[in-house]
Amino acid sequence: MRFKFLTILFIGLLNFTNNVFADDKILTSLQEGNKIIFIRHAIAPGNGDPENFNIKDCSTQRNLSENGIKQSKKIGLFFKNNKIKIDKVLSSEWCRCKDTAKYAFKNFETFDALNSFYDERFAKNETKQINDLKKYIKNWNSDKNLVFVTHYVVISSILNIGTSSGEIIISDKNFNIIGSVNTM
Repeated sequence: MRFKFLTILFIGLLNFTNNVFADDKILTSLQEGNKIIFIRHAIAPGNGDPENFNIKDCSTQRNLSENGIKQSKKIGLFFKNNKIKIDKVLSSEWCRCKDTAKYAFKNFETFDALNSFYDERFAKNETKQINDLKKYIKNWNSDKNLVFVTHYVVISSILNIGTSSGEIIISDKNFNIIGSVNTM
């Protein structure tokens, strides 16, 4: 009897961890639209970019793991199942971000202001990228939501907050954080 209970509990926990949950305030806010949604790329094992990194060659980059692909699909289901309207999805040019956007939303465009500047090779780009991103957001006007698939450093620089892989951060156009959704 105890084994049966533990088995049921374990299966229940597995199902729980495969879902994405958000509180009612966050869901209502997303369903209202006109929000800026930052998504850190899904699980891509490692840190930074390899020395032979080439933006046009995914084989030279850190890429999504199988869990990262599953996580990306869960992100897409979260938006679909909760009927969250999206105006546009923009992604960093890094393959792990493009793949997150592709598996989650299918349709997206790249935007170089969302590229990583973590590596010292790209650090000099931070100020210009953040200014370009702020300008884009200032000029954006829609009753739907704007989604950015990007990197830890970009989200940290613009919102002054850390994120986990696949985490969704919701803000208004003034960068006031409304909440976050963990997709792990």
